[in-house]
Amino acid sequence: MKKFNLVDSCGWLEYISGSLRGKEYYDPVNDYENLIVPSICIFEVFKKILIHQDEEEALRVVANMQLGRVVDMDGRVAIDATQLSKEHKIPMADSIILATARIFLATIWTQDNHFKGMKSVKYFGK
Repeated sequence: MKKFNLVDSCGWLEYISGSLRGKEYYDPVNDYENLIVPSICIFEVFKKILIHQDEEEALRVVANMQLGRVVDMDGRVAIDATQLSKEHKIPMADSIILATARIFLATIWTQDNHFKGMKSVKYFGK
């Protein structure tokens, strides 16, 4: 069975910044064949880079993100995310990421505290 990876928005930002923590995300980010990218992550990363750098850099980064399999939010993701948001008391974006990961049986790579201790999560403290 194929094992997918999903890098959370914070992981992408660490990776592209070249930080020491960013090295933790190198393997899943570069394994395009097994990389799942929720469209909400593209939104979050694009917005952050657009605000703090410029549009050209933001477009370059999201082009790289789209080398993985982009997953849009459909009805199933929306319903699953709503249930997970209620169950775990997590924000909308995190619940969409979690629902997407569970649908694809993917490992989430993150430093977001909302995912700490959850099954199929590679958590890196800040």
